Amino acid sequence: MKNLLIYQTSEYDCGPVSLINGIRYLYDREEIYPDLVKFIMLYCMDSYNDAGEPCKHGTSPAAMNYMASWLNHFGQSKCFPIHCDYLSGESVSLAREAGITSALRSGGVVVLRLFLDVPHYVLLTGVEEDQILLFDPYYEEADDPDLDEEYSEAGISFVWDQPKKANRRIAIERLDRTGHGYYEMGETACREALIMYSTKERAV
Repeated sequence: MKNLLIYQTSEYDCGPVSLINGIRYLYDREEIYPDLVKFIMLYCMDSYNDAGEPCKHGTSPAAMNYMASWLNHFGQSKCFPIHCDYLSGESVSLAREAGITSALRSGGVVVLRLFLDVPHYVLLTGVEEDQILLFDPYYEEADDPDLDEEYSEAGISFVWDQPKKANRRIAIERLDRTGHGYYEMGETACREALIMYSTKERAV
């Protein structure tokens, strides 16, 4: 049975939660090893904030790159059907034939670094014409009077009826912007993505 996707517990765990959501999306609950969940949480949230407090600067690009390698090794060691690719810089593109969109059209998922004013990780799960389906682990309610105005900008919509797949629908044009506004990937140099496939579903 496939699990519901989950929300982050603190202000800082969007990275590991998005990785775990990728696992929950790709695999049935009965297939998921408990040590897989344990080590995702252990190896992420590796950054310190300006006050030297651990974990309070979230998950670094280096940790995400390491997780791609670790998950591939885990898959080989446990005969667990997973394959990951880490992308950065110019290779993080939403062009139709680029790695990210090809992955989504082939049944894979993508942990993507974008901005909600600050760097933030989400899980991309699908493409619908000129929009991307994603699950944002930062919980918000559209009718909350304190909801940030940026959520009502063009190209952002809430999805309520797909709790195992998506809670946002974002225009590709918006996601591909070089700014740091809500659901923008930012300048090329800061872009990163981790593609995850189930090798049961796709030959790698």
